[in-house]
Amino acid sequence: MVQLHESELNKPGGLEGDDQVGMQGMEKLQGEIAEAFKESVERSNPQHPDNRNDVTQGIHGHVHHFASVSGNHSWLNKFVPQLEALAAKYHVGNYVIIRGTNQRIFESMPIYARLGMHLLFYGREQVKLLEGNKRVEELLKAQSKREGQIYDSPESRKNIPSFIHTYNINTSELLYPPESPEYKNFNEFFYRKLKPEARPVQNPDHEFCSAADSRLVVYPTVQDGQTFWIKGDEFSVPALLGLDKSDPLCQALEHGSLASFRLAPADYHRFHSPADVTVVGEPRDIPGQYYTVNPQAVNEKDLDVLSANKRSVLVLNHEATNKKIAFIAVGALLVGSIKWTVSDGSKVQRGEELGYFAYGGSTIVALFEPGMIEFDADLVANSEPKKKGQLGTETLMKVGWSIGKVPK
Repeated sequence: MVQLHESELNKPGGLEGDDQVGMQGMEKLQGEIAEAFKESVERSNPQHPDNRNDVTQGIHGHVHHFASVSGNHSWLNKFVPQLEALAAKYHVGNYVIIRGTNQRIFESMPIYARLGMHLLFYGREQVKLLEGNKRVEELLKAQSKREGQIYDSPESRKNIPSFIHTYNINTSELLYPPESPEYKNFNEFFYRKLKPEARPVQNPDHEFCSAADSRLVVYPTVQDGQTFWIKGDEFSVPALLGLDKSDPLCQALEHGSLASFRLAPADYHRFHSPADVTVVGEPRDIPGQYYTVNPQAVNEKDLDVLSANKRSVLVLNHEATNKKIAFIAVGALLVGSIKWTVSDGSKVQRGEELGYFAYGGSTIVALFEPGMIEFDADLVANSEPKKKGQLGTETLMKVGWSIGKVPK
């Protein structure tokens, strides 16, 4: 994470001279970005001659300003000479709030996320150029599967030490040390387990806790979430759940509350129950795309990331209120798979594990029936825009931290 003054946050907008570039020029730029994206994935392979067992030589390169790519990441300029211009015009990260201190810090995007964003956002037409573009969709899907193959290979274990160093991962929390034979490949380290005491459930008088180590926004109603955060013009509860609007679950949750937990690559990638619940039925998988779940994409009115992406839905019955929670694990760019470790009828206490994501940043959306949860005031305040036209701010969270309680 890089701490910066807020004035340094880039704003979205077109490239200089976009009106003169034309469709042909935009297609050329899109092709260059696509080739750079594929190259970044291949450079994450330990067998690549330039990998050097260093994750920063591939998809995890962290350079805040693309002007610095002339050093360790000069290969990017070979594919996309316009990188500096792109970086000057588009978000290269997001501000988040550290809970309890209200300190705002800037998290810069790794290279793969930036390239994924540039595939979605460039030129005056932005994602309208993408919708229906099967070539881009197939590229994102193919490279996501390719990254899963690379990180499932035994050779990928060699990248674990540099990943730990790059993201400053606290190895004292791990159930198994980094050199343990328990990690047969990089992916097994990515969805590593922690010691039981590493994520205690806080505030026993509260009924609900964070489902993941993540960046969290919460909204008392789904409609608030659509107004201030999820801007997709076709986003809806039925679309997110992959059900007809007449389905009883959709009707029960339509005017409920929403929490969105966004996981970054450095995060502990197992997810946990936000409350004391019973699992209702088996998880239901919904096929979809592999768009980035970065807030800039989720906030784009012309692209329904959360209801377009691959996802899996688990229904939970909350013991204290006998109301339903829809727990939706949303895949994303370079995410290989979603795995559940519970099944129909499982009784799960708050803070206990529900499943995990294989490689990649990802998101969990939890929908709560109306009247079920009163979110903690600080989370609501952070999530609300400070000024009209602005976005709310995500709060950094850990599994087990309080997010709310049953209203009195």
